[in-house]
Amino acid sequence: MMVEKVPFNGRILMIGFGSVGHCTMPLLVRHFDMPLDRITVVDADDHSAEIAPYRKLGVNYVLKPITPDNMAEVLEAHVGTGGMVLNLSVDVSSFAVMNWCRAHGTLYLDTCIEPWAGYYNNPKVPAHERTNYHLRYSALEDAKTWPSRSPTALVTHGANPGLISHFVKAALLEVADHMGLDGDKPTSKEGWAKLAQTTGTKVIHVAEHDTQISNRPKRPGEFVNTWSVPGFWGEGAQPAELGWGTHEKRLPEDARLHQVGTRSAIYLNRPGCITEVRSWTPLGGPLIGYCITHGESITLSDYLTVWEEDRPVYRPTVHYAYHPCDDAVLSVRELVMSNWKVQPNARILGEDIVEGIDELGALLMGDHGALWYGSQLGIDEARELLGPEFNATSIQIAAPVIAGAIWMIKNPDRGLVEPEDLDHEEILDICRPYLGPVVAERSDWTPLKDRSVLFEEPGLDLKDPWQFQNFRVN
Repeated sequence: MMVEKVPFNGRILMIGFGSVGHCTMPLLVRHFDMPLDRITVVDADDHSAEIAPYRKLGVNYVLKPITPDNMAEVLEAHVGTGGMVLNLSVDVSSFAVMNWCRAHGTLYLDTCIEPWAGYYNNPKVPAHERTNYHLRYSALEDAKTWPSRSPTALVTHGANPGLISHFVKAALLEVADHMGLDGDKPTSKEGWAKLAQTTGTKVIHVAEHDTQISNRPKRPGEFVNTWSVPGFWGEGAQPAELGWGTHEKRLPEDARLHQVGTRSAIYLNRPGCITEVRSWTPLGGPLIGYCITHGESITLSDYLTVWEEDRPVYRPTVHYAYHPCDDAVLSVRELVMSNWKVQPNARILGEDIVEGIDELGALLMGDHGALWYGSQLGIDEARELLGPEFNATSIQIAAPVIAGAIWMIKNPDRGLVEPEDLDHEEILDICRPYLGPVVAERSDWTPLKDRSVLFEEPGLDLKDPWQFQNFRVN
């Protein structure tokens, strides 16, 4: 693969070398024009075997958990003015690290807004404070105090959140073209929101179906996944969250409202990994997935809101509908059966995968019907891209990390930014070679299709298929 290398004169500190960091490293080597001895990985867990090939090329590796007590010392030792931090860890506070970066002239990127350890599953922390809405609101409020032209801090820019927001913009343009709407690509938040309103888009799903299969079945007491196991534990235990659309007729009984910010989202008084919803992908067809909280549910619903004075007159409902690989589904089931006692063993699928794809995209539904836009990356193509130890899911996350890092180098003084603030075409141009087939496929699917066949299902809204109560699995 021919790529244009991006010169970078600073140092890079990667925090964490789990599945995402491991996959990001070869892309750093491929896309960045810099001496590799200016790259350091600081890791809480021992991944010496995985990083060994890169240490031979000059990459530095430090096995040291980052804590509130040693964070400043570690960052000062390995990065500084003109450098970049890629926070690809769990349990390392995004707030703390990005504020250090702001004060020291350092670029910052993460794939989710992460708190310090012991937050998501702490019953002493009120449920509303364990939401991504609250974490994002706190970050935005803090950024209001930053000086103008602060070093760029790009938050929540992995696959989802991150890449999915760029898929949504591309999908909106596809829908507009199909409807024969005139006009150029929007260049502002208001323009994108108006386009979504004009197309009649009422619901947006992050519709993902991972069908990767291992030749080593999950064992009792083991959590198996295709990406970070602690990351999945953490977000699965958070309250389910969704951006709440203006077309919705009634709140779910277990819904809770936020009292600060734009109030673009709600949360449910239950964990995301036991909250199920119906959705659809082109190859997998209808699916039942987890309504797990993700940053894009909040940022997209906020970004696509049309306001009249201080009243929202249009906003889509946005949420995740995640069907992980089958072994991960069994792992979640076992976790719930043990009343959230985390399994003693964890395994990331890699060379043991024998077949499957990760079908990840944005499903837009409304007056125009349904359109899915996204990536259908298979395991064989993933291995051709980077090697036999990598899976499709990790590449879909790592590609937008690299794209976001390149964007920050070109835009170094933008302060706190979110995926929706970036030009989607610029990001997709970098990511596309790593995504397998990227397709836009229309469908006549609705959550009411083929319902009430064996038994009558009460509570459905037969007049409006796009009501959340029709998607939710009771």
